[in-house]
Amino acid sequence: MANRGGRRRKSSGRSSKKRWGRPRWWTRRAFRATGLGLAGAAFVAGFATAVYVVKLDRVVVRRFAGVQFQVPSKVLSAPTILYPGLDAKRAGLRSTLERLGYREDPDHFQPPLGRFRWEGDRIRIHLRAFEHPTRAEPARLVELRLAGSVIERIRELPGRGEVGAVPLEPELVGAYYGDAREQRELVRLDEVPRHLVDAVYAVEDQRFEQHVGIDLRRILGAGLANLRAGRVAQGGSTLTQQLVKNFFLTPERTLKRKLQEAIMALIVEVRYDKQAILESYLNEIYLGQRGATEVHGVGEAAHFYFGKRVADLSVAESALIAAIIQSPNSLSPHRNQERAVRRRNLVLELMHRQQRIGDFVYERARNEPLRVAAITVEPSQARYFLDVLRRQLPEVYDQGALATEGLRIYSTLDPRLQRVAAEALRGGLEALEKQRPELVDPDPMRLLQGCVVALRPQTGEIVALVGGRDYGVSQFDRCTQARRQAGSIFKPFVYIAALEPRGGTPWITLASTVDDSPFEIETSAGPWRPENYDEEFRGLVPVREALERSLNVPVARLAHQIGIDAVAQVARRLGISSPLPRVPSLALGAADVTPLEIARAYATLANAGIRPWPHAFEDVVAPQGGTLERRDLRFERVMDAGTAYLATSLLEGVVDRGTAARLRGLGFRGPIAGKTGTSDDERDLWFVGFTPELVTVVWVGFDEPRSVGVPSSRAALPVWARFMREATGPSIRGAFLPPGDVVKLDIEPQTGARASVGCPDRRPEYFLPGTEPQDVCTGLRGWRVGRESDAEGPGRRRGFLDWLRERF
Repeated sequence: MANRGGRRRKSSGRSSKKRWGRPRWWTRRAFRATGLGLAGAAFVAGFATAVYVVKLDRVVVRRFAGVQFQVPSKVLSAPTILYPGLDAKRAGLRSTLERLGYREDPDHFQPPLGRFRWEGDRIRIHLRAFEHPTRAEPARLVELRLAGSVIERIRELPGRGEVGAVPLEPELVGAYYGDAREQRELVRLDEVPRHLVDAVYAVEDQRFEQHVGIDLRRILGAGLANLRAGRVAQGGSTLTQQLVKNFFLTPERTLKRKLQEAIMALIVEVRYDKQAILESYLNEIYLGQRGATEVHGVGEAAHFYFGKRVADLSVAESALIAAIIQSPNSLSPHRNQERAVRRRNLVLELMHRQQRIGDFVYERARNEPLRVAAITVEPSQARYFLDVLRRQLPEVYDQGALATEGLRIYSTLDPRLQRVAAEALRGGLEALEKQRPELVDPDPMRLLQGCVVALRPQTGEIVALVGGRDYGVSQFDRCTQARRQAGSIFKPFVYIAALEPRGGTPWITLASTVDDSPFEIETSAGPWRPENYDEEFRGLVPVREALERSLNVPVARLAHQIGIDAVAQVARRLGISSPLPRVPSLALGAADVTPLEIARAYATLANAGIRPWPHAFEDVVAPQGGTLERRDLRFERVMDAGTAYLATSLLEGVVDRGTAARLRGLGFRGPIAGKTGTSDDERDLWFVGFTPELVTVVWVGFDEPRSVGVPSSRAALPVWARFMREATGPSIRGAFLPPGDVVKLDIEPQTGARASVGCPDRRPEYFLPGTEPQDVCTGLRGWRVGRESDAEGPGRRRGFLDWLRERF
């Protein structure tokens, strides 16, 4: 038996050797080697995983430790001021309130803030508080009493008496974006109401405060729900995973990306506390679309959907913001209110079921009607203004800084006037093209163009600027970048140079006459012979008539007499900075200037000889609230107030009786001074007009200069009229008041002599002190001739005998 057993064992040994080809001692060594290999492989895999995790950790730390968000800088408008005398209908008060997120509440008018009630001749508004570097306002309740549509008085309630004016908060004008058009308003967690946090927890991550970044219970529950539904009905991602996905990862759906998301979520939870993670999430989450711009974060969403700060959201509003996280565009209340309300109510139900809100709060929020703010898409017509503002900012605020640092820039723009200016320009050009179809070109780059710029003469604030008819087609700003021939709008500078005393006797007064007869000047290019537009000559004409009819010959002769340098110096002092050629034709507007320069020059006249600095912003404020930059308002007296008033009075005559008299025919009443301007061959058409409160310049022409074929009174002036009719109405407030030392007396119109009681013809005229006429008209038989000086030349005053000699 033993032998047989031994043989069997031997045979078994042979069989083993035959099967494996190796002895058993080698097999044991192989197993030991395999174990070591597995351990080595495990070590290598562990090491590689550790390296990978460390790499991901560095990515996480770099993002959280650095600047988490690149926030575009916002540009805000000037506050809208409500005051007695304002036409609430023309000012678009209702639409302004709606754009700012105020809700009309005719049935249950009571706090909270941000509501108004318009009832007949009374408007009550719960004004919200707002921050502003110089004009911050508290929350308050005011009542506006109307006479027709005009605000008659304003009272602060309850029982605090009348107030002179109340400002509304600034509107968003636009923002400076980088490559990603994302807009967000960063908020701190302590600014977010608890019910908004609870709403987000209820619908997105109930166990956020318990899990470690991934929630296995939620993943399993979502998986079972999806199996039962036969589709992806629920997601298993936590808030931390959603934040990681938005911060670091692409939207692709692969196992590798989900694994990476889970690892990074764990790293974030280990590295940072829940409060920091939640704050980042609330500032990052995508919540909708404003035109081409993405709305991110609950702070921006509160403004976008409800026109209010996140701290002021109601429970129902918080529930709606949480509700649309799942699909911001398809659930947007701006697109589908019914679907948004259903989703909002589901969130409220979850909050109630999870005991985050009580029965009373739940029922009240569920029954709260949905009221959303009007969509405030960034207006394309404000982009020209934004470009001007950016160029005015100091160099430290370059494009990169503006696109990432989240600055708040308080501008001078009046949103209503900006919209009105854009509509007036577009409508005016289209009307002209309808009258003259030959002006229409199929190439949008060759269309008739124009610009409108309006500013406050007392401050230099640019309240409206439209640099072209369509920013999308052409970003070239014709208000500030295009230099075009000034034409007749330059002529007032000649008369001002002649009216200024300049330390002695002025060349003319408003009672003087100027010579409209043929003459020529020798130049390096040969003789220059100015002509009037109608190629006629009128002999001696009063100064007022010469400007009102925009005669060329008298102003050219006057400029030649006083010297073209004197004219150029006046233009420089008023604010013209473009090159001014010292040639005789400068008197007729041969210089190329920008509309903004012209606005500044005429604003100096409207501001009694004090030159303002046109500016587009007032303050630059850091995200934390400190003022970084404040516009240094620069004013300089460049002309005595008396001369500025005489020039303004001359320009009033242009509107009352001259080339701009069409404005009176269009129904405009009140103080308006202005000047039309048409360059050679009707290539550049201008109208500049000003009231005591507003200077507005309009230019119309082609970018590649060619004839428009009409005078400025049929192209630029109608655009000005369209703008001002909506901006101020046809009845202009205020008056151009003469300085105290300006003398007003009656004169005989033809001779300029002082008119006494018996003079048969008279009109009032203004004079600087000491320049009043010495000749007196007492009646046809009672002339007394007086002469201040026997000196010959343009500086001496003309008497009645001079007039008789020249006439007969």
